[in-house]
Amino acid sequence: MTDKRSKVTIPDLYAMVERGEPISFLTAYDYPTALLEDRAGMDMILVGDSGAMCLLGHTSTLPATMDFMVQITAAVSRAASRAFVVGDMPYMSYQPSDEMAVRNAGRFISEGGADAVKLEGGARMADRVQAIVDAGIPVMGHIGLTPQAASMIGGLKSQGRSAEVALELLDDAEILEEAGAFAILVEAVPARVAEVIVRQASVPILSIGSGGACHGQLLIVHDILSLFEAFTPKFVKKYTDIASPMLEAFQSYIKDVKERRFPAAEHEYRIPDEEWRRLEKAIEEDA
Repeated sequence: MTDKRSKVTIPDLYAMVERGEPISFLTAYDYPTALLEDRAGMDMILVGDSGAMCLLGHTSTLPATMDFMVQITAAVSRAASRAFVVGDMPYMSYQPSDEMAVRNAGRFISEGGADAVKLEGGARMADRVQAIVDAGIPVMGHIGLTPQAASMIGGLKSQGRSAEVALELLDDAEILEEAGAFAILVEAVPARVAEVIVRQASVPILSIGSGGACHGQLLIVHDILSLFEAFTPKFVKKYTDIASPMLEAFQSYIKDVKERRFPAAEHEYRIPDEEWRRLEKAIEEDA
């Protein structure tokens, strides 16, 4: 297993692939969550633009801004002493031009403290990937279901279920690798198609809903904790239900407040009797 005390690097990720050790990958959007993930031994953390949905309540990832993403990435990076942190480039932060892509990717590194960035799109984004890599910033590609382009690919649904689209994904992966991507995230692609991508690739292939043949697995932290209620993708495994005990705690607090059981004496600060007498005397003299 990778040393839990040392910072995970790209060579470490390649070494894990080489020895057949699956890479653990999870999203985080805040310091406390990232701290626990890092303490648990997570290999990689994605500060996803899904934070726009999980944290801010938007119905898509599109409203995520660069300022928002950089701020939450910085929070995660401060917590991740071991995990490799990937900042997710939001909608329209890289699509317009190479110059914009490089500048915004640089913000994730210099302001956000990320170790790498991720951007969506296959062959059509190869120039952006190469420009960012040429600037010295590691890039993770993202193909298959790409939420930022949901309207163009027919919505939030599995991709690569026809031979034609599957072949396009194989080409996308190859082109992204040639452009310099150090790893590729494959989302919601049939497992057998993802397995072919893995066989043809020489970089780590990470799955979010694309089967067990990939070199690592990613999920959304709010999904595995049952904290996101809008919808649950087919590929999600819920590991616990944090929402129920949180709700119970909130209800218990409300009841204690309403029935005057909180605060109790042990929750209150005390003023020494001598100081209290001095205060009473001062109040009487001012009256």
